Amino acid sequence: MDWASVAGLVLAIAGVLVGHTLDGGKFASLIQPAAFAIVVIGTAGATLLQSEARTFLGGVRMLRWVFFPPKSGRDKLSREIALWSLSARRDGLLSLEQYMATPDKFVQKGLRLVVDGIQPDKLRSLLESEISSYEFSQRQAARIWESAAGYAPTIGILGAVLGLIHVMENLSDPSRLGSGIAVAFVSTVYGVGLANLFFYPVGNKLKAIVADKVTQYEILAEVFHDLATGDHTRVVDERVASLLQRH
Repeated sequence: MDWASVAGLVLAIAGVLVGHTLDGGKFASLIQPAAFAIVVIGTAGATLLQSEARTFLGGVRMLRWVFFPPKSGRDKLSREIALWSLSARRDGLLSLEQYMATPDKFVQKGLRLVVDGIQPDKLRSLLESEISSYEFSQRQAARIWESAAGYAPTIGILGAVLGLIHVMENLSDPSRLGSGIAVAFVSTVYGVGLANLFFYPVGNKLKAIVADKVTQYEILAEVFHDLATGDHTRVVDERVASLLQRH
């Protein structure tokens, strides 16, 4: 659990609610199901419209990373790299085949290319293409939260207009004016609040997580290139040091 994310979200919401209360407002006045439906469902629909279904669902699944970020595993990975280097130096590149039983598809592919004797520059090119593909798909998925942040305030304004239309339709019935005005203003609050207190922070955090993983893969690509060229000692040690420095 990333308690910083939890604390940040709670603090952001608490700031708004406390400020609203200190200004004499009531918490109940911010509970408007109609406004919530307009902003949340409208934003989700607009975001889905601009994205492929697979990308949209991928971005939704990535939300858990904000509170349960994937383990970096840098220490474990550095130890594995040291083992690969030692094994390749002592027993040759074919000995790396025993380390291919790993759930990480990128590591599997890199080791397989080394064991198959692929020319080092060609190996690096293939791995860079793999990294680019991974980065593109992951960034596109994370970007749906930025898109939602862009749509939410505008849809909040749309909700405000709809609320004012409701008010104008019921000018002859004062008892119904309050709810219409509430929907109008609360829609704007929901739109701006969700965009700046949730959607933008989530999108930025997911992009940072993806960037960290891409950096690890880039270092791994260089390690596999070094192994393929026969640089099993100091050069690989420098790669490991670079990996550990990025905690």
